[in-house]
Amino acid sequence: MLVLGIETTCDETSAAVVRKRMDGSGEILSNEVMSQIAEHAAYGGVVPEIAARAHVDYLDHLIRRALHRANVRLEQVDAVAASAGPGLIGGLLVGLTAGKALAWAAQKPFVAVNHLEAHALTARMTDAQAFPYIVLLVSGGHTQLLEVRGVGDYRRLGSTIDDAIGEAFDKVGKLLGLPYPGGPNVEKTATDGDPERFALPRPMFGRKEPDFSLSGLKTAVRNEASKIAPLTRTDIADLCASFQAAVVDVIIDRTRAALRVSREGGSKPTALVVAGGVAANGAIPRALGALLRRGRAETGDAAAGTVHGQRRHGRVGRHRTAGTQADRRSDHAARPRWPLDAWSRRATTARREMARVLSLAMTTLALAVADPPKATRSRPSPACVSSTAPRRRPRPSTRNAPRRAFKSSIDMAAYVLTDRGLIEGDAGCEARRAA
Repeated sequence: MLVLGIETTCDETSAAVVRKRMDGSGEILSNEVMSQIAEHAAYGGVVPEIAARAHVDYLDHLIRRALHRANVRLEQVDAVAASAGPGLIGGLLVGLTAGKALAWAAQKPFVAVNHLEAHALTARMTDAQAFPYIVLLVSGGHTQLLEVRGVGDYRRLGSTIDDAIGEAFDKVGKLLGLPYPGGPNVEKTATDGDPERFALPRPMFGRKEPDFSLSGLKTAVRNEASKIAPLTRTDIADLCASFQAAVVDVIIDRTRAALRVSREGGSKPTALVVAGGVAANGAIPRALGALLRRGRAETGDAAAGTVHGQRRHGRVGRHRTAGTQADRRSDHAARPRWPLDAWSRRATTARREMARVLSLAMTTLALAVADPPKATRSRPSPACVSSTAPRRRPRPSTRNAPRRAFKSSIDMAAYVLTDRGLIEGDAGCEARRAA
C-alpha cells in the first residue's frame, strides 16, 4: 500500500510517500521538507498568516518532488492523507484542500489524520514497536505523556498546565537575544556553559501526577538575567546550560512518574518513545536512556524499554489508511484543537455531555411547568377611543411554553454535541426530530 502524506500544521511544509507492507511494517520512500525559518526570523516567532502563504507557495513543488524521488506516479498511490489538526488553522486548510483535491482528481481515498496520533504511532511503522508503550510528546505546541495501548486507544498520563517545552525553549532564546529559532540555539549555546552556575527551580518536581509546568522556570531565567545585566557571552551560555539542565531534570522526573502511574494501572510498557521537534535536543534522549538503563539495573525489569528518538521523520511521512484513528470523510474540517486522547474517550464524553444537557433540559421543563408565564388578555378599548385606532398586538399564547423551552434545550444540546464533534450532523438532526 502506498500513501501520499501532507503535513502543514505549523511552520514547515512537508510531503512524503510511505509504503505499508503486508506484515504491518512501513518504509518511508521519500520525505521532503521545506523550512520557513527565513520567513519568520525577522519576527522572532511563527506568524500564522505568513506560514499559511508559504505553504501555498511550497506545497505543490514538494508533492511533485516527493512522488518523483519515490519513483511513484499519483495514479499508483492507494490513498492521500493530510494532517487535519491540531495546528494553525491557515496551514491546516492549505494541506487539507490540496489533499482533498488530489484525492478527488486521482479518484483515491482521502484520510484526515490527527498529527499527534501520527507522532504516537510512528514507532510502530519505523521500529515495529509492540503495544503498550509510553510516548513523551515534546514540541513547540505540545507537551504530553501518553500511554499508547493500541491503535485509537490512548491514555493521557500527564501534560503541561501552561507552556509547552518547545515554547519555553524558544522564549528563553528570544529573551537572551539568541537568533530564531530559539530552541536549537539554546541547545547549541548551552554546550559552552556551566549548568550549575544558576540555581533554577524544577517546577512540579516530585509530584505524583506526571504533569509539567514551564512558566515559572521561564520567569526564573528572566529574573536571573535581570540581576546580572548587561549579559556577557559567558552569562548567556551559563543561563542556557542551567535552563536546559532544569528542563531535563523535570522531564526525567515527570517521565518516571508517568511510568509509575502506568504500571499502577496494570500496564507494562515495553518502550519509551520520544516524539516531536524537541526530541532533536540531544540532551533529552541521552538522559532518558540513562534513566531506563538505571531502571533496568535497579528493578531487573527487561520491559523498561528503549528510547526511540523521532526527529524529522517523526513529523511527516507517517500517514496510513489502515490502523489509525483517521477520518475518512471527504468533508472533514480543519481542527486547530484536536486532543489525541479524545478519540478513546469520545463515546464516554458524548454520553456525559448528553446526560448533562438533557438534565438541563428537564430542569428547564420543570421550571416552566411549575411557574408558567402568565397570559395577559387584551383589554377592550375605552369607549372614547376611536374604533379605527390601531389595537395593541396580542401576546403569544403560553399554552405550549414548557414544550418550547424543552425543545430549545434539545436544539442547544444537539448543536453543542455536533459542534464538538461528539455526534455527526445527521445525528444532531435526528435528536432534534426526536425532541
